[in-house]
Amino acid sequence: MVRGTMAEGVQAQIKQLILDRGLTPGDPLPTEAELVGLLDVSRNSVREALKALQAMRIVEIRHGFGTYVGPLSLEPFVEGIAFRAAVRHHQGEPSLYELMEVREALEAGLIGTVARDLPAEDLTVLRGLVQRMAEEARGGQVQSATDRAFHLALYRSLGNHLLSEVLDAFWAALRRVREDLSDDRHDPDVTYRQHLEIVEALEARVGDRAVAAMHRHFDGIRRRLAGEGAP
Repeated sequence: MVRGTMAEGVQAQIKQLILDRGLTPGDPLPTEAELVGLLDVSRNSVREALKALQAMRIVEIRHGFGTYVGPLSLEPFVEGIAFRAAVRHHQGEPSLYELMEVREALEAGLIGTVARDLPAEDLTVLRGLVQRMAEEARGGQVQSATDRAFHLALYRSLGNHLLSEVLDAFWAALRRVREDLSDDRHDPDVTYRQHLEIVEALEARVGDRAVAAMHRHFDGIRRRLAGEGAP
């Protein structure tokens, strides 16, 4: 327990050093030897702390080059909630529904606001992505990258980077679990038409219509999940 507390303390000191020096992703950190002197701790404590911070994407260790401020992404969060959902799904719990419901609550709660003031350039991007979905549907499968780009573009006008990352994290987590479970049962034409309906509601600037279209989109996901059952 003492060792764990010590390691956490060194992690906290390194994070504080990043803040105090105003470092950003990609900036170099002091060397191991310099950190030992700055923090007045052992080399092993520094190494353990750096490994833990690397797992959290706070630092990036480039062997032979040094240690840098990491990308500060939400990837560890995605990994955590995806694995949690997979474990609970295999225990017969409705974990995929829970992930989907979080996404639905966030997106349906935001799209009404987006509908009132969506910039023309964002609407053009969404139209282009829906057109790409139509072409992919004719080929037999709407690509996950196209779907992901669509949902990211929906909320770009809100100008909230954290919100975009959180929404994308839940998208990625749900997708990852479903891919692990080999859930590929979907009609690409339905996927295309559901997204088209969302765009048409946004073009009409009718918030309630956009919210209803978003819920129908998630109804489709809900029906597919209902067909999976517990393993």
